[in-house]
Amino acid sequence: MEDKTAISNCGVVVSVRGSVVDMRFDDRLPPIYSLLHAGSDNQISIEVLSQLDAHRVRGIALTPTQGLARGTVIKDTGGPLKAPVGKAILSRMFDVFGNVIDRQPSPSGIEWRSVHNAPPSLARRSTKSEIFETGIKVIDVLSPLERGGKAGLFGGAGVGKTVLLTEMIHNMIGHQEGVSIFCGIGERCREGEELYRDMKDAGVLPNMVMVFGQMNEPPGSRFRVGHAALTMAEYFRDDEHRDVLLLVDNIFRFIQAGMEVSGLMGQMPSRLGYQPTMGTELSQLEERIANTDTGAITSIQAVYVPADDFTDPAAVHVFSHLSASIVLSRKRASEGLFPAIDPLQSSSKMATPGIVGERHYALAQEIRRTLAQYSDLKDIIAMLGLEQLSPEDRKVVGRARRLERFLTQPFFTTEQFTGFKGKLVSLEDSLDGCERILRDEFMDYPESALYMIGNIEEAVEKKKSEPKPKTEAIPEAEHAAMHT
Repeated sequence: MEDKTAISNCGVVVSVRGSVVDMRFDDRLPPIYSLLHAGSDNQISIEVLSQLDAHRVRGIALTPTQGLARGTVIKDTGGPLKAPVGKAILSRMFDVFGNVIDRQPSPSGIEWRSVHNAPPSLARRSTKSEIFETGIKVIDVLSPLERGGKAGLFGGAGVGKTVLLTEMIHNMIGHQEGVSIFCGIGERCREGEELYRDMKDAGVLPNMVMVFGQMNEPPGSRFRVGHAALTMAEYFRDDEHRDVLLLVDNIFRFIQAGMEVSGLMGQMPSRLGYQPTMGTELSQLEERIANTDTGAITSIQAVYVPADDFTDPAAVHVFSHLSASIVLSRKRASEGLFPAIDPLQSSSKMATPGIVGERHYALAQEIRRTLAQYSDLKDIIAMLGLEQLSPEDRKVVGRARRLERFLTQPFFTTEQFTGFKGKLVSLEDSLDGCERILRDEFMDYPESALYMIGNIEEAVEKKKSEPKPKTEAIPEAEHAAMHT
């Protein structure tokens, strides 16, 4: 991995301030982004970020700097930070340096590539807008993802972000012959370990790579882990010509790590303390996620919004790169409507007649309208009861409640917990089901017949096998209101 000619290029440490290290080189100054090593067994790694004068450089440590002192010898590796690529990296878990962290032997037959690559040129990019089918009804119908695009996943703890990501990995691998790469930026070690076990149990690990920069690692390491994951993704796209699903959790922590690095390097902070180069740094990462003539990297990124303030510079910059926003709702999760995606808050730039087609667009608009009307009527139902609504409004409520249940779906990755067999639903079946519900074909069906099913035909089978209920199930709030 190290360039043997560069080993002779040695320098010494001049000063150490936290993660910032100043070094002096008398022979040859290492270029920007060079990786330098220190310590008896090269356990301390430093990346050069600026050249101070003819003999001094300033770098940021990617590892803890304990034991580093003035006069310590620094060795130039002769190249930048590199990530491992090749078929052998599949089903493995790596850190930012490409070391395996899954307690298994290091993979053989791998190649090492620089993590600093330029985005694909405009000439190589595909200009065709294609839909990335996930097999998940509510996403494909209401916020379709773009192949080679970037989608943001907004949600708090415990509403099903990881389950949704795991299901997308399962569908991508099983039905699109793709590769999934999970990049944990500033992840808690607990989350990483749980995810690894979940992926193993769900059987999706053989076509997946996991890269982690944990929360306790220095900012330099967390800042580079996204670049390392992208280098692996680019190998599968450009060399293997396969579609790649890149999952990033959490993109805000990448910006946060950049802010720490910038502050340590002594740069003047910008608005709200963010680094002045935030836009550039985020673009250098995001622009590499692209759809080219050889394949596509489709990215789904979890986004933390500081204090729910969508005008925060971090949120604003991330939004400008996204082609779809999927919002998870705690209220829907508490009602058992999984996946707990809020259909009214989620949106996609793909949902236009020119891309998804007139029928799909008109249906999506009609579904949103019906669900929005139901949302407006909920207060009246809670106060006066369902009987006080006009016959037309009652029909709207019936349609909306059946749509909500039809848009739930059993996942393959949760079979062992729910007892429901996982379902993959094609876009055509999803649209057909929604259209038939909107035409009131299922008004005499109990709502439970539409809950946790795949395509709409299953509701017909379910109704035949279920005993006929005496009364229609109504929410507790409506039930209470009717008896007051």
